[in-house]
Amino acid sequence: MRPIFSRRAVLTASAASGASALVATGTAEAVQAPGKGDRPPVTAQPPTRELRALLQEIDPARIEATVRKLVSFGTRHTLSIQDDPARGIGAARDWLLAELRSYAAASGGRMTAELQSYVQEPASRIPTATRITNVIATLRGSVTPERVYVVSGHYDSRVTDVMDATSDAPGADDDASGVAVVVELARVMAKRRPASTIVFAAVAGEEQGLYGATHMAQQFKAAGADVQGMFTNDIVGSSTADDGTRDPYTVRLFAEGVPSSETPEQAAIRRSVGGENDSATRQLSRFVRDVADNDVTGMHVRVIYRRDRYLRGGDHIPFLERSYPAARFTEPAEDFAHQHQDVRVDEKGKQFGDLPEFCDFRYIARVARVNAATLWSLAQAPGTPRGAKIVTSALTNSTELVWSRGTELDLAGYEIVWRETTVPEWTHVIPVGDVTRRGVDLSKDNVFFGVRAVNKAGLKSPVAFPEPAS
Repeated sequence: MRPIFSRRAVLTASAASGASALVATGTAEAVQAPGKGDRPPVTAQPPTRELRALLQEIDPARIEATVRKLVSFGTRHTLSIQDDPARGIGAARDWLLAELRSYAAASGGRMTAELQSYVQEPASRIPTATRITNVIATLRGSVTPERVYVVSGHYDSRVTDVMDATSDAPGADDDASGVAVVVELARVMAKRRPASTIVFAAVAGEEQGLYGATHMAQQFKAAGADVQGMFTNDIVGSSTADDGTRDPYTVRLFAEGVPSSETPEQAAIRRSVGGENDSATRQLSRFVRDVADNDVTGMHVRVIYRRDRYLRGGDHIPFLERSYPAARFTEPAEDFAHQHQDVRVDEKGKQFGDLPEFCDFRYIARVARVNAATLWSLAQAPGTPRGAKIVTSALTNSTELVWSRGTELDLAGYEIVWRETTVPEWTHVIPVGDVTRRGVDLSKDNVFFGVRAVNKAGLKSPVAFPEPAS
């Protein structure tokens, strides 16, 4: 007979796990980011000593140097010159490749850096056939290299006229800031041994229509890559809004609910179970909060339940369209005078243009720490459980969950998580051991359930939301 937790045991275990989570992460005051007063989720994971050491190496001065170097190429417009050693997108491409290769040289063979190019035939915002090149460094995992996590920023830039390929387009915030995050993460992680593979990508063609990211996502898809998480950092350079207010300790994370790749059959299941807030991307965003919203990063991750901002789109979208969990990091409140603008001073003396003097390099470093905490935790933890199902073969006031056992050699077991249907975060955790089936004496009609894996070091995967199965 399959074991079933009684309601009393479930509530007792859940309360205990919640308390232990607070003990493990310290007091609520100890883990909160500046200006943030809510407690961490019960699923929160305290940073390991290894992760703390990694985060301490992230250097605002190096990030500033990367931003200023990219700005120095004058313009990085996708249609700009590609064979000038000092100006244009080609010069930026070559510098990025050399920089990433220098980190790869110190990796003991674990990291490689390469160009990923293709010729884009005439299309929207591409008037003539144009070579578009992504610069990619891959840090191969030492235990489960087939599992992949991607972090990106786009190195192309623009001014007011999206087709102006010759005017100076500094692109400091949009998006040298995001590229600087990627480059700094590659530098810090190159000498380390993640269990799973991490890909660091500087992509082109974003301003013209997400061309570089679309090509990269399609290459992963064609190769059958197991991309379990992707993050783009786009406009992460400033903590100052257009009205002058500052919020230097918050980063927004845009995470869609209804999947962009959803089929009619999947939509029918989602509607039947009420899973609009439980896509793989939403689970990924909860994981980011679990591991990166704390005193070590110094940041509050404000999850936004949208795919992106109004009138805008980012390089995570091509990954979403190919069924990969993906989300976008962006600064808390933008100043549009310093995005997509010709460099100029108006008649009132106001400076326009995306210039480095409007960036906050310590803020970018904190965003980099959020990314680093997320990627390293994902890479070292077990993968998201597969085959999670909630048994619906009979009318009962209890719940039975099943899932497939992972292949990780250090897998220790699993936890069931649950919450009320009106609550955004998981509120209860039930350790169930190294099993693939468990009954819970709570009605599946009344709450949401999930399953996450735990390894022997205590690191935990993102949650898998179960589908109904008869």
